[in-house]
Amino acid sequence: MLLRVARTYVSTDASAQEVVQDTWLAVVRGLDRFEGLSSLKTWVFSILANLSRTRGVREARSLPWSSLAPADGSGPTVDPRRFRGPEDEWPRHWTPVGSPRPWQPSPEDATVAGEVRHRIARALTELPERQRTVVALRDVHGLSSDEVCAALAITTANQRVLLHRGRARLRAALEDYYHLRERGDRT
Repeated sequence: MLLRVARTYVSTDASAQEVVQDTWLAVVRGLDRFEGLSSLKTWVFSILANLSRTRGVREARSLPWSSLAPADGSGPTVDPRRFRGPEDEWPRHWTPVGSPRPWQPSPEDATVAGEVRHRIARALTELPERQRTVVALRDVHGLSSDEVCAALAITTANQRVLLHRGRARLRAALEDYYHLRERGDRT
């Protein structure tokens, strides 16, 4: 859960992993200063949110070296061991173990589900940061209202407003998508 929350702030999975490690180090170092004014879980999430936010801002101002490297397209797209060898009766055909398997669910259902997930993820990234954070903590990671308020140092009323507005924008994005699908217009 910590990784998923950190990932809402930073640009890569590796950065999220580093933030989670830094969070645990901060928790261990600061455990003697934990006053118990909130739950331990809330305290850990507030540390994570602060570290993630700081790292996300820093990342937004820099370009990682890995993005400058050329894409590695030199290897085969399918593992060659999945095909029969030249000495076989049917060379370069699938082996019994390497042949493609039927997809479950159907390719169409999987595509629609993927499109919906993509629309939600994109709509979530387009939310203002505070709305995105509250929606992610409540709906994606399952934190309670009190835990979110404590982690983000906001009032219950503010949390409700941010959650309502964020959910409304996500709902509108999905309604637009489904309306376009009904018309057969997938833009």
